[in-house]
Amino acid sequence: MDLTTIMNRLAELGDEQTKKTFMRHGATEPLFGVKIGDLKKYLVKELKNNNELALALFNTGNSDAQYLAGLIINPKKVTKEQLQTWATQSNWSMISESIVASVAAESPYAVELATEWMKSEKELIQDAGWAAYANFISITPDSLLNKDEILELLKIVETTIHSAKNRVRYSMNQFVICVGSYYAPLVEEAAQVASIIGKVSVNVGNTACKVPIATETIEKIIKLNRVGKKRKNAVC
Repeated sequence: MDLTTIMNRLAELGDEQTKKTFMRHGATEPLFGVKIGDLKKYLVKELKNNNELALALFNTGNSDAQYLAGLIINPKKVTKEQLQTWATQSNWSMISESIVASVAAESPYAVELATEWMKSEKELIQDAGWAAYANFISITPDSLLNKDEILELLKIVETTIHSAKNRVRYSMNQFVICVGSYYAPLVEEAAQVASIIGKVSVNVGNTACKVPIATETIEKIIKLNRVGKKRKNAVC
């Protein structure tokens, strides 16, 4: 399928209720309102690993097309420059956190971009940086992770999370949860930071979404004996 055909297909799959739901979560036009499950069911299998098409889809600025782009791109073959472009083109949290960050986490530039983006003054780019590093921890063997760097990032979260930008607070909280869930060498330290930061306030719009309490989530993972059980992929 070419770009025009796919965009027409996305328009057919979209529905007004899903569009309204996405917009309550912060999405902006243009978008059709396609359920993520429908993207996977009707389009991903046929389009998978087509990086040229993925880049064209993301470049449309359409939220549904951008999410689809993340599902079909091969992260191992994406360039640093292309990921930088995606980070700047993202215009709401589902794309910055679920697509840009996840694809970056599976790319060869995961830590390099994550640490760079964390320093950005732009909320969604900084948001993508914390989410990318969290995702990287969740899929990477402990032996390949930098313990000192992660510990330093935990300290940054501990001292700055409550003054950080809105969506950055959400991804910082998730970072603590990911360290406590997926990186066995720093479980105790993550749990301690979680206890210090307590409940994190994030404006999630006119939705029923809640910010996970890091202490409770980490405790649950420990009780289930699932600490360190890595995910296969970040993109989902």
